[in-house]
Amino acid sequence: MVKAVVGANWGDEGKGKITDMLAEKADIIVRYQGGANAGHTIVNDYGKFALHTLPSGVFYNHTTSVIGNGVALNIPILFDEIKSITDRNVPMPKILVSDRAQIVMPYHILFDQYEEERLGGKSFGSTKSGIAPFYSDKYAKIGFQVNELFDDELLKEKIDRVVVQKNIILEHLYHKPLIDKEELLNTLHEYRDMVAPYVCDTATFLENAIKEGKTILLEGQLGTLKDTDHGIYPMVTSSSTLAAYGAIGAGIAPYEIKEVITVCKAYSSAVGAGAFVSEIFGDEADELRRRGGDGGEFGATTGRPRRMGWFDCVASKYGCRLQGATDVAFTVLDVLGYLDEIPVCVAYDVDGEITTDFPVTHKLEKAKPIIEKLPGWKCDIRGIKKYEDLPENCRKYVEFVEEKIGYPITMVSNGPGRDDIIYRESKLK
Repeated sequence: MVKAVVGANWGDEGKGKITDMLAEKADIIVRYQGGANAGHTIVNDYGKFALHTLPSGVFYNHTTSVIGNGVALNIPILFDEIKSITDRNVPMPKILVSDRAQIVMPYHILFDQYEEERLGGKSFGSTKSGIAPFYSDKYAKIGFQVNELFDDELLKEKIDRVVVQKNIILEHLYHKPLIDKEELLNTLHEYRDMVAPYVCDTATFLENAIKEGKTILLEGQLGTLKDTDHGIYPMVTSSSTLAAYGAIGAGIAPYEIKEVITVCKAYSSAVGAGAFVSEIFGDEADELRRRGGDGGEFGATTGRPRRMGWFDCVASKYGCRLQGATDVAFTVLDVLGYLDEIPVCVAYDVDGEITTDFPVTHKLEKAKPIIEKLPGWKCDIRGIKKYEDLPENCRKYVEFVEEKIGYPITMVSNGPGRDDIIYRESKLK
């Protein structure tokens, strides 16, 4: 049984917590795309952790964590991350790394920084983790796969070929120091030694696990609106953030994905630039940011303050549709308990035309939110375990959102811990 856990919006929806919770009953957790440019915050018995490359199931002894072929693998960051959890008394997790995963090279990170610097005010708000240069090289077929680290002749020949091109750009476009081939080869030897114990054919491992009836979770990074094809292009990431890509990024058949748990926040937040129709500002945003998440709304990887907004039914309906949501997990509902009334964006006004369909970017940038206000519940809902025990206005809020997005909300998260979850029966299932 394969389940995907993905985001409906801009990322930061609380996928890490949902994956961590579902991992209790899973055998294998797979990261299938993206790199260390975004993170998942996990709160459990060991403490609070921000993961960037490791799947969110690493805290269980019974699980195997797989870094799939679709991941942008920054090897030193992966190993720093393993050390950061084992240093805090988490048992060493079982980790497998795909021999077809591609490596984030040291120069990818530099090129990312140099390009943002060159673009100045027209930059893409990159996290400068090397992701766009990495994926550019992957699709230009000059990337390095993990398996190539173990063939020294191939490695030297490829370094010679690729560095010629990179150094021309460094010299003539960026006016920066050139790459030293010997130094790069030595770095890649270090990477090889780090990753060697974990490398295997993960696609075959997963095929055998599926045949054995194991439960596999595919963990996505970011959300629908950051997808290269279907997101707010060009202010997107450089990989597909959709559950459908899970089959490719993990190396399994598409029909094996039986459930798509799409995570939605009870309000909106975003890191980085790009259209954000329901965005709020000033004191209103500051208060929501301060109360939000566990310790405030700041990026798990960047530490940047997130942009805040009210729940966006248009973006979330679109996000769930593109993911193919079978279930919606509705997170951080407890945060809204301070509000007398809760604004919800139910439609967009684009040049005087009211729509509930999510438009392309140049129209999205003109969209104004149509807001409806729902009464608040004005109390703390943490610790409640049954849906019927939630305040009436709280239940009405969940049901209003469910009706607007048209996908079943079957999980409601009312706190940061892995046990702060309420399961509910949805009329849409």
